[in-house]
Amino acid sequence: MRVAPSWRTLLLLAAPLGLGLVMWQAAQVARDQALQTLEQDAENELRLSAAGLIGHLSRHNYLPQLLATREAVQRFLASPHSQDAMPLNLLLDRFRATADVSDVYLLDRHADTLAASNWHLPNTFIGQNYAFRSYYTDAIAGGQGRFYGLGVQSLERGYYFSAPVWLDDTQPDSSPDGVMVIKVLLDEVEESWADQDAELLVTDEDEIIFMASREELRMTSLHPLSEEERQALLATRRYADEPLTHSGVELLERRGERTRLVSFREGPLSGPRYLAVSRPLEELGWEMHILKSVSPVIQAQWVSALLAGGLYGIVLLGGGIGWQRLRLRREREQFAERERQTLARARDELERNVERRTWDLLETNRRLSAEIDERRRAEESLRQTRDELIQAAKLAVLGQLAAGINHELNQPLAAIRAYAENARTFLARQRLESVDLNLEQIVELTARMSEISAQLRQFSRKSGETLTAVSPVACFDYALRLFQTRLRDSDVEVIRRWPDQEVWVRADLVRLEQVLVNLIGNALQAMADTPSPRLELSVEVRGDQVVLGVADNGPGIAEENLTRIFEPFFTTKSSGKGLGLGLSISSRIVDDLGGRLSAANRPKGGALFTIRLPRDEGRRTANVQPDQETLPHV
Repeated sequence: MRVAPSWRTLLLLAAPLGLGLVMWQAAQVARDQALQTLEQDAENELRLSAAGLIGHLSRHNYLPQLLATREAVQRFLASPHSQDAMPLNLLLDRFRATADVSDVYLLDRHADTLAASNWHLPNTFIGQNYAFRSYYTDAIAGGQGRFYGLGVQSLERGYYFSAPVWLDDTQPDSSPDGVMVIKVLLDEVEESWADQDAELLVTDEDEIIFMASREELRMTSLHPLSEEERQALLATRRYADEPLTHSGVELLERRGERTRLVSFREGPLSGPRYLAVSRPLEELGWEMHILKSVSPVIQAQWVSALLAGGLYGIVLLGGGIGWQRLRLRREREQFAERERQTLARARDELERNVERRTWDLLETNRRLSAEIDERRRAEESLRQTRDELIQAAKLAVLGQLAAGINHELNQPLAAIRAYAENARTFLARQRLESVDLNLEQIVELTARMSEISAQLRQFSRKSGETLTAVSPVACFDYALRLFQTRLRDSDVEVIRRWPDQEVWVRADLVRLEQVLVNLIGNALQAMADTPSPRLELSVEVRGDQVVLGVADNGPGIAEENLTRIFEPFFTTKSSGKGLGLGLSISSRIVDDLGGRLSAANRPKGGALFTIRLPRDEGRRTANVQPDQETLPHV
């Protein structure tokens, strides 16, 4: 069956058009899904940031009222001109430091500042009149004042809380005699925003950006201000003499009531597009915005378009191959039918037909021979590829083994260095007996390094015939000896929970000690920044099993990392402080001993590593190290 030339042309034109349509449709679907996911993430981050801002400000809400009732404040306000203001200034300064606020000051009924915590600074508030501030007018009217803006003297952005001060609150119609004001800076909140993978903005009712994670966006506006709006803002002195230029933000697309796609014409955010999500802060009269880059959305569009294009190409190629095979099959059937008719009509030309068929057979044999040769070459190439993969796997195993040996020998090498440095100190002090003890420990650790190397070379194979009765308490004691100096320097409290009777497990001495040394070392690293570090070691008999526990009171393990901590080369430590093999090798060692190593977070904080090993009823091999009961000399 042959397709007319017009159909061939139509198919050649339709194929690329279909490819473009499929890729465009896939990119649009991926864009909508990625934008929806990005919007959900932005809303979650915005909700948490808004709660943090409100919490930071609300914790100072009660302070003006508290100070307004202080006897020292009311006594001074009763006759400010006949008293020394210094005691009250000092009191306000101490209160400022204790409450961790920026400034505390007292206004009289005419809005003149009588006392302030910054009395000793060049830009002190004392003597300044703040009748133009709304926090004064609200408080002098008997209410609670709230105000945000730039300080007239310090030009620092802050949030102000004010409360009225009554000298005689028994008269219901009396007006306040003064106003107590607290100023809180906003820089601390903005510094916490710098760690987020987004840009955060806070605007007022005039759409002025007075808080932002980017310094360049502060004191700018979301839309260009008219001259009337600018003069009105200057009259309130809320933002002092700031020019309040336009931030350069441009609206590209509205996706909802509070969701938009925007970009910046200039500045540090110019270039990429951002998904902007806003949230009203009704109790403050503000609106909070978050800007997240849409780069992940663009990347998702490209990936989806390429995948859809590839799938379209596979389908198109499969259809073309199927159609071609169908066409060839029909042609073969027609050819066979013509041959049968020819044989029926031309029996007299049998010899010529036989020669023709013989030639066809020879041609077929030639093609079969060519196919056989091609298959042999393909099989040879397959064998060569398989050999290369096996060699690559061997090299990967050798690299992991070399990294494991380096990791496992780290602790003994550190201990040898500590013993050697101590020996030099004791030798200088002529304490030869202590020198001999340290050298004995170095000899012991050197022998143990040799055993560790031998064990690491065979850790991937079972070694059941070498398992003996081992005391887990003695293994814990040996591991603690290696970390004695570090435990003392870090003031780590070690809690031991041993059973009353002697307990034995079926294990290998050196490998069990390696696992305990690694778990204790990880616990000490986790508690490096923990006040009052505490290391808890336990041995518990549960039926035919013995459970060993290593727990700390550090920050614990992130929930998303609990399922991956035993994977090779997975580490949460900073670069250069770990290879990510310690827990992987420890888990493999415990599995070879017939046990199981697991990790979990403790309810009261910290991580807990648990080793379950088979219990051994009788002691057949002593595993007490030389000088096991004596701590090393340092």
